[in-house]
Amino acid sequence: LEQEEPQHQEYKEEEKDEKQKRNEICQKTKQLKSTAGIIYHMKVHSGEKPFSCGTCGKSFIIKCNLVSHMTVHTDERPFSCETCGKGFRSKSQLVVHMRSHTGEKPFSCTSCEKRFTSKENLTDHMRIHTGQKPFSCGTCGKRFYRQCSLTCHMRIHTGEMPFKCTSCGKSFRNRSGLYPHMMTHANEKPYSCGTCGKRFRQKGTLTSHMRTHTDERPFSCGTCGKRYKNRNSLIGHIQTHTSEKLFSCGTCGKGFRQKEYLTSHMLTHTSEKLFSCGTCGKRFRQKGTLTSHMRTHTDERPFSCGTCGKSYKNRNSLIGHMWTHTSEKPFSCGTCGKGFHKKGHLNDHMRTHTDERPFSCGTCGKGFHQKNILTSHMRIHTDEKAFSCGFCGKRFRWQSNLTGHMRIHTDEKPFLCGTCGKGFRCQSSLTVHMKTHTDQKPFLCGTCGKSFRWQSSLTGHMKTHTGGSE
Repeated sequence: LEQEEPQHQEYKEEEKDEKQKRNEICQKTKQLKSTAGIIYHMKVHSGEKPFSCGTCGKSFIIKCNLVSHMTVHTDERPFSCETCGKGFRSKSQLVVHMRSHTGEKPFSCTSCEKRFTSKENLTDHMRIHTGQKPFSCGTCGKRFYRQCSLTCHMRIHTGEMPFKCTSCGKSFRNRSGLYPHMMTHANEKPYSCGTCGKRFRQKGTLTSHMRTHTDERPFSCGTCGKRYKNRNSLIGHIQTHTSEKLFSCGTCGKGFRQKEYLTSHMLTHTSEKLFSCGTCGKRFRQKGTLTSHMRTHTDERPFSCGTCGKSYKNRNSLIGHMWTHTSEKPFSCGTCGKGFHKKGHLNDHMRTHTDERPFSCGTCGKGFHQKNILTSHMRIHTDEKAFSCGFCGKRFRWQSNLTGHMRIHTDEKPFLCGTCGKGFRCQSSLTVHMKTHTDQKPFLCGTCGKSFRWQSSLTGHMKTHTGGSE
């Protein structure tokens, strides 16, 4: 017994040293109650993953994770929901799913009080407030809030596309890309808005749409407190607080805050235009630009204002319109004090003071303050008439001309005289009409001093002085 006592003491000392070593590596071991939990957690630091999948080679720390993973290959879903019949690979997934029926959200955020169905979703959400991105890509260094986002991102480097469409065989990097695609075959839109009746393919898109009615803005900036309706808008805004531009163009060196902006920019260095319009044959570098262009032919306006119901062909036009419902103009001109809803509009305006014309026509050399004015000008040289009337087929160079022309068919007269109530199809016609009420005669004859309401009347009068027929 006397000999065993020193050995027992030595064992206790070793256990104490081992425990101290674990605490030095990670303070979390103090919170773990079981030895199994500590052993499992320590493998996170050592990187040890002894259980590997025989199908794809992926490794896991514990055997039960491997067993759960194997159902990905077999598509086995032994746990089914008694309410809707949907199947799940694990019991924990079923438990979380059941809360979508009961409405139970037991996990709440201490910062914004938003509630979640699972602890994992709450943990992911909390990183928006803390800015913590613990998952980094070993190839490019980009960091992510969630492990699943990193896993999906890694497929960009590996080219892996494990999710295949059973109808056409097209492959996708993630399931969220496959599901919307599958619905294009069925044209199914199972989620409908209870307010306006609009239907959507995805529940998340419906949730985002509902905020146009409620004006709910659950995503807030930790720096300035500004709130947004969706996560992407918040992420884009947060980057306005830093001048850091992580993504740079390898051709010209220009930097961008987001990768999608760089991807879009890179296409300006190539003349390749892969996407062509089936109606007019015009070609585009990006599929999104083609989709937007197609609406000039169909007059489809999928983006509608939740306040007044007015619809637009693209999201940017809707965003610009939404500012008309608020008097907020946060960007003001330092020269004349004029306010603007967006910084881009202020930049365009500033060129009217500096007379800077960075957008020049390659055909005639004429310079313009804004790119969209150059685009409109170019149609004079190409004689392109991209906007066609759905009633008579007449084509126009500009959308505004088509809009005015359409009123001939619809007999719409949106410009009303405040004095007599008479309606007109365009603003210029109303302006001319208003002169009949004011007796304003701005067109003056330089010879005799007689005044006229209209330029055409003055032109006719001038012939009496020159000897021409009136």
